[in-house]
This record gives sequence, C-alpha cells and structure tokens, in this order.
Amino acid sequence: MARERIVTANEAPEFDDQAGNALRPQRLEDYIGQRELVERLRIALEAVRERGEPMEHVLLHGPPGLGKTTLAHIIASEMGSRAYVTSGPALTKASDLVGMLTKLSAKDVLFIDEIHRLPAAVEEYIYPAMEDFKVDFTVDSGMHAKVVTLRLKPFTLIGATTRAGLLTQPLRSRFGIAHHLEFYEQPDLVSILVRAARHLSMRNASGEIFDAVAARARGTPRVALRLLRRVRDFAQVRAEGKLVASTVDAAMRLESVDALGLDDLDRKYLRTIRDVYEGGPVGLDAIAATMGDDSDTLEDLVEPYLLRMGFVARTRQGRKLTTAGGEYLASA
Repeated sequence: MARERIVTANEAPEFDDQAGNALRPQRLEDYIGQRELVERLRIALEAVRERGEPMEHVLLHGPPGLGKTTLAHIIASEMGSRAYVTSGPALTKASDLVGMLTKLSAKDVLFIDEIHRLPAAVEEYIYPAMEDFKVDFTVDSGMHAKVVTLRLKPFTLIGATTRAGLLTQPLRSRFGIAHHLEFYEQPDLVSILVRAARHLSMRNASGEIFDAVAARARGTPRVALRLLRRVRDFAQVRAEGKLVASTVDAAMRLESVDALGLDDLDRKYLRTIRDVYEGGPVGLDAIAATMGDDSDTLEDLVEPYLLRMGFVARTRQGRKLTTAGGEYLASA
C-alpha cells in the first residue's frame, strides 16, 4: 500500500476532510490571507445584498489547498444561501449539469472544482445558464426533436481551477470576478494554525510549534492543517502530550518532511535531475519515466513549490537544477 504523502495539497481522505471542514471559517471576516481578493469580495457582496441580487459569478484559480472551496462556502453563507459542490469530471453529460442547476434556489451557489475538465458538450449548457438563467434542453432527435427551455432561479457559479490556461475563452469571459490565489506567507499560516489549535483543543501548544509547522507547510493552509493534526497525534502517543518544537521535529522526521517542507518525493525529483540528467535541462516526461511516476502529479504537486523555492528552473529546453537546488541536495 502506497504511503500517504502528507505535504500534498490534494483533498484529504474523507475522515480527515471532515476534521478539516470543522476548521474552515464561515464568515469573510474570519478568512485569513488573500487580502486583495477578500476586499474585492467584501465590496461585491455588500453591493449585491443592498440590491437584492445574486452574487456575480466568480472564477478562482491557483494551486490546490489555498482556500477556493472555503471561499465558495463563505460566499454562500454571506448571501444567506446554500452551496452545492461538484467537480468538472463528475459532470460527464448535460443531464448531470441540468440536474444540479434545476435544484438550486434563488441566490444559491454552485461550486465546480476543476472546472477546466468540463466536457465540451456540458460546457455549452453553462453559457445560457450563467447569462440568462435558463437552459435549452433538446428532447428526442431527428424530425421529432424539440427544444425545452428550463427557467432557472438566479444563482452564482463559482469555478475553481489549478490550470486557468486550459479554460476556454467563452467560459472565462462569463465570470464577473476572476482572481489568482497566491501562496500564503508564514505569518498568515501561523494565524490559521493558532485558530485551528483552539478547535482541536490544543490549548497547551507553545507558540514555537506554530512557527515550526508553518515553515514546513509549503505556503499552503491545507498542508499546514494536516501537519498540525499529525503533530497533535504524535504528541498524544509518543511525547506525553507535550506540544513543543522538539515534538514537531520528531513528528516530521517520522513523516520524512524536512525543515523546508520537502519530502521524499521532492528530494527524489531533485536527485533524478542531478544524478541521472547531470542537472538538466531535461523534459518532464523523461523525469517522470525515470521516477516511475505520473508527469501530471509532478507538474501539479511537486514542481510549484520547488519553483517557488528556486530549486528548479523551467526553461524552453526543460527542467534544470539551480545552484540553490544543488546546495540543498548537498546538505540534505
């Protein structure tokens, strides 16, 4: 059985995700980070509430784990409505989308994760739904075909994607608000962890553990919260409940996560470029084949943080290990 990668920003397993849901802020004023986006949303929400209108359609793009789903639930809460969550791959045919749209009440939120993976045949039905709140559905075929127009209640579509470049221009242009979410700075991650610790009953946690966890969180709240839960478990079972910096170090050694937040997969990626391809440049597919891994996994989950740290450069010829990356491997 493959070991769970603790520093991944992917969605957690169901039991872990339920704990994460309890840590999500419910109001915009409680949301930490992404200040420019929060201010834009605050103005838009106040304006539409005064006019009695639904919130504009919102497109959120950026790396996974930065709070896109949380923001969808917050927008619904601020509007006094419900949020319905689905994903692009789950909407395989037009009837799937129509079924979701017809059950929405006025001002409800439909959140579509990985919206760039919507099939083209399904995407065509979204355009009139977003613009005119209606769907033209074809019944039967041939000479007996007829078009049935379904009227929808005014709703808000919130789309999330990690690959904004794969969105079609007609779909992108129909969003009133579009924003790129950035990685979090350490002070914001510490604030998130302090808030989470209260919900997790970690009242004896010292301030130094939040700094230690935040430093390993790869600028991602979802990773930070997952690491904090692992530290809590380790402290309870192996450290007599002591929540101090040394407990974090011991817990993270067990998970193979170093002080910068890199794990075995990150180090294997860097060593492959250095040892097999002499530092590069080398194509991503070649790296993936050598590692026996999937290129999409490397591109989405490994490379963003290594690029941000300056350990890898992405050139026209391929990936290249930087001087900083070489120095890191020498000391690892």
